[in-house]
Amino acid sequence: MKAAAEPPNDTSIREALAWAVRCFSSLITDTPRLDAELLLAHTLNWNRTRLHTYPERVLSQQERLDFKALTRRHALGEPLAYILGSREFFGLDFLVDKEVLIPRPETELLVEKARAWIQTRASETGGLAAADIGTGSGAIAISLALECPRLTIYATDISPGALQIAARNADRHGVAGRVQMLHGNLLEPLPKAVHLIVANLPYVSEAEMAQLPPHIANFEPRLALEGGPDGLALIERLLAQASAHLRPQGLILLEIGAAQGQAAQNCGRRHFPQAQIQIVQDHGLRDRLLVIQT
Repeated sequence: MKAAAEPPNDTSIREALAWAVRCFSSLITDTPRLDAELLLAHTLNWNRTRLHTYPERVLSQQERLDFKALTRRHALGEPLAYILGSREFFGLDFLVDKEVLIPRPETELLVEKARAWIQTRASETGGLAAADIGTGSGAIAISLALECPRLTIYATDISPGALQIAARNADRHGVAGRVQMLHGNLLEPLPKAVHLIVANLPYVSEAEMAQLPPHIANFEPRLALEGGPDGLALIERLLAQASAHLRPQGLILLEIGAAQGQAAQNCGRRHFPQAQIQIVQDHGLRDRLLVIQT
């Protein structure tokens, strides 16, 4: 962190923001000004518009100290989502802490593809059931529950702490009665076969783990990142279990790393030799989803 002069006692909002931006000069962020505004808005319990409306308003001593503490944390690499305690995903606000991976925008593609497939099965007698494996914050399961009101969803995770966060998010978004949280390993906790399996499992390889930037390696849970030697260990295990838990003409959607397309496709073919298998790219034309239609 690059040293920056301490903000004076009579610091205004404008000056506090400028000081924070200077603190972030050595941080890996494309949005130092936005980060500073979000932290100060959080400190004051304001929205960003109000910051812009009253730039000359002087911070109280406690506000200045609180903002300084949050700014220092972020300047030392702690992700903004953990400091603020939430992250937006699919237009929704999700609680997060260090028990869960921070939801990424690229994972929204998985929700979009799942929603589109569910809509093609809207007339299914008795409704559809889906499983979100390794749910973490619950972002995928809860987004699908809100997008598809007739869908029954099971959300599994091996981490009790993650399930607590997911349950809080489900309650926060009014879907606690439709998203059943299940503690256990991969598909093992499911009480019955489902039509749809979705997962953003850990897929960072051993070599990639050694090269992760500090703001990920030092703060996000390794349990949510480590995917074994080639990054596909958990995906391989899930697919080995999947045939016993997926109903006929079902769908599997798994997020993968950008360099894993061919290997993931081969993995899918080993376990589902008769299925339609494809790799879907994200908006940046990077391999992002393994799709298995049985």
